[in-house]
Amino acid sequence: MTFELARAPEAGETVIGRTFRTDHGGKGSNQAIGAARLGAEVSFLTAVGEDSFGDDAFDVWRAEGIDVAAVQRVPEATMCAAIFVEASGQNRIAIVPGALGTLTRAHVDGFRQQIAAADVLLVQLEIPLDTALYALEVGRELGVTTILNPAPAPEQPIAPDVDYLTPNETELRAVEGASGTLVVTLGEQGARLGDEHVAAFPADVVDTTGAGDAFAAAFAVALAEGRDAHEAVRWGCAAGSYMVEHPGVVPGLPTRLELEARLEVHV
Repeated sequence: MTFELARAPEAGETVIGRTFRTDHGGKGSNQAIGAARLGAEVSFLTAVGEDSFGDDAFDVWRAEGIDVAAVQRVPEATMCAAIFVEASGQNRIAIVPGALGTLTRAHVDGFRQQIAAADVLLVQLEIPLDTALYALEVGRELGVTTILNPAPAPEQPIAPDVDYLTPNETELRAVEGASGTLVVTLGEQGARLGDEHVAAFPADVVDTTGAGDAFAAAFAVALAEGRDAHEAVRWGCAAGSYMVEHPGVVPGLPTRLELEARLEVHV
């Protein structure tokens, strides 16, 4: 649920917003849709509630060509988020995990077939931390390239054994001790791959919501196609720059043609 405001309210304050809309979201969902639009074969491993939001989610994922055979239906409510978008384009987000909080190691074991068949396993932290870290362990065990998008950042630092991590600057301190290649997203400054800076793609910012998800999806797809890490980061930066020029998340996730057009313009 997105609220567009001149500014976010202070504690105890009520402000009058400009517009309101409901969209499909959640980091995992955004990343799954983003990867599918770029041409990847995507299996989504998640949980939703036995409610109308869950029904709608299945409709959206199927329309995007995502494999939902492993998605769990549970009594808890489907995850919901409230997003406050200020006139500057900056956002503040609160989420209630609901059904996502029910995912356990046992579910991950049930997903082994899908993980083993994948080129890349992309994990984020809107699911329980222990479940996410175990999924990465399973991916590594099965020889799959693993990516952790450590968002939302955990309260205590973690050090997962993973191939790639894609934090933003705020999330970086939570994963600084982790193994794996570090890719730090820097917003309008682009990204940092290890010690190498990768330039941003120019963008007229409308809404920054979902930029990290667009980056993660494109980065994962590029790696799955066998591209090197530098080119994969460029894909991520291009997708993120396209994303921020559009209101809402799902409408702003680029297709393959839209991404390639941006990559060609800014070589």
